[in-house]
Amino acid sequence: MKLLILDAGHCLSLAMAREANRRTDVTLVIEPGLSPERLDEVRPDALLIPPLSRPLTDAPAAVTAHAEAVEACMMACRERDVPLVWCVSDQLYEDGHEEPIDEHVVPAPRDEGLRRLVATGERIRAELPRHLIVRLGPLFALEGGHAWLGELLDTLVSGNELRAENDVIFCPTSADSVAMALIGMLQQQGCGADAWGSYHLAGTEPVSAYTFVSMVRTQLATRLEGQGETVELGGVKALSHHHDQPLRRVLNCRRVLDVFGVHQKPWRLEVGRMLDIWCLARDDDARPAEETRET
Repeated sequence: MKLLILDAGHCLSLAMAREANRRTDVTLVIEPGLSPERLDEVRPDALLIPPLSRPLTDAPAAVTAHAEAVEACMMACRERDVPLVWCVSDQLYEDGHEEPIDEHVVPAPRDEGLRRLVATGERIRAELPRHLIVRLGPLFALEGGHAWLGELLDTLVSGNELRAENDVIFCPTSADSVAMALIGMLQQQGCGADAWGSYHLAGTEPVSAYTFVSMVRTQLATRLEGQGETVELGGVKALSHHHDQPLRRVLNCRRVLDVFGVHQKPWRLEVGRMLDIWCLARDDDARPAEETRET
């Protein structure tokens, strides 16, 4: 299976590359952008577009540009009968919902930029039968664009304060788990599953942004102390924007399990694994300097 993914520096593109490199049944081509000529050259089994992770706070021009680029890709895929996979942020459900949100619930945001993205999704559903629109919980990874966890670690180690909402509930989602799921879904599509449409994919266990960031700080401090490091980490401050009732943006991921057998991954385990990798790399970087001083 040959896949083409756009946005070379995106954390999901990097995660897809790692997953493809450890497999023998997937070839991944990464491009910064798409031209019809390049699509003809690669002739992929599917074209993948990573999400805008924070469309609710991104500049309106950036959101509009993303929507226009996705629609241009859709038209190129339609002309060449290439399936399109577009990942989108759960922020499209701007006001959240008291219950877990099912796939059939089409987002109806008030924000103009989010409405533009929803319109793009409607156009894909109407004009391109072979598509996957995958709505994701907040992505986290160690590196690449939109790598939330990497940004948190850099801020904490530099001693700067982090601010996070205590009343926004969601399900963090590791980029690595999304990459594994997307490849599995597309492999099954290639084998005749013919299960195109919209799906939800997120980590297990709803959590507030503040609790997630605080947990990252606690686990980071524990690991650094275990390595014998004394680091004055930045603090975490709770923000409250929804005083009457917390905003719950929890995706129901039952359909992706029923159709493709894709299980949600516990975000706590994924965070722990990534922190182990980050701390090991930090320890390896420090060791040559110590050896140089000793000699």
